[in-house]
Amino acid sequence: MPLTINTNISSLIAQRNLTSATNSMNQALERLTTGYKINNAKDNAAGYSIANMWETQLGSLDVAADNAATGIDLLTTAEETYQLLTSHLQRVRDLTEQAANGTYGSASKKAIQSEISARLMEVNRISANAEFNGIKLMAYNMDGTGNEAVGITEDGINLQVGLYADENSIINLNVELFANASLSGLFKSLASEPSESGKTLEDLISEAGGDVNALGTDANIEAFAAACAGLVYNPDDGSYVLQTEAANGPKEMLAFLDIAINDISSRVTKIGAVQNRVESAVSALDVQSQNLTSSLSTLRDTDVAEESSAYIQASILQQASATLLSTANQLPSIALNLI
Repeated sequence: MPLTINTNISSLIAQRNLTSATNSMNQALERLTTGYKINNAKDNAAGYSIANMWETQLGSLDVAADNAATGIDLLTTAEETYQLLTSHLQRVRDLTEQAANGTYGSASKKAIQSEISARLMEVNRISANAEFNGIKLMAYNMDGTGNEAVGITEDGINLQVGLYADENSIINLNVELFANASLSGLFKSLASEPSESGKTLEDLISEAGGDVNALGTDANIEAFAAACAGLVYNPDDGSYVLQTEAANGPKEMLAFLDIAINDISSRVTKIGAVQNRVESAVSALDVQSQNLTSSLSTLRDTDVAEESSAYIQASILQQASATLLSTANQLPSIALNLI
């Protein structure tokens, strides 16, 4: 190589290698301090795009898991409330069966009527107040009337437990799970059902001075309780008196109470089945999130051992380049010895 003054090739080579070593050291330093080997699109364009997509999916999976957990909370609230209703109705049935025994007089049956009436009023109160996040859980009327404030559509409730908008990402909670569980909702549809004596539920409650189609009022609830207790309404003085017809007694009401209790039991059974589906969805989301997180880590996370070695190598090359650059910058001065 010729000895020149204006152009110092050795210095240029040293400068280029010094810049390269510095860039490599800075890149290794960035990866070590951020923990990511892909910090910018220029690091790995395809990997950067994939990492962003996976991050979005991980966020969506977290939301889907939260949705499923909230759905489980809703179902648990409904189930426990239904169990409370069942306990009241079972006590009403016990009292009705007790009243069917011929050993009780007027005073005893009026006492039975009083407790039954209180239990039935509590059924109405609980069903009216059962809600979750503003959604009425036991107030949907299957005839489509008065459902504006219930918060449930005719399709029920859809739980978004997946990433997409297709049916595989949704678990539907059938509207029947949230059907009206008040006395009207449980017994109105049974109004025309005949008892063993041939009389309908409507007939039995009517004899007690009530209307089976309006069981939301205290007066009609008392009449329902009177029918269960074996009392009939005396229009002369507005009192309740013992039934005189043996065929018309509390035993006729037992079958209707059983139907209502079985209705609630059926709903609870369906709720349990749906809970299993939602819990399975949560488990599947956990598995999917774990695997996706592992893939994202492989793609994006820094291998500390590898980057530490790269950093040390680049640091040594930088120091060596800097030293040799200093030497290269002194080469043109040798030309002065030839002049």
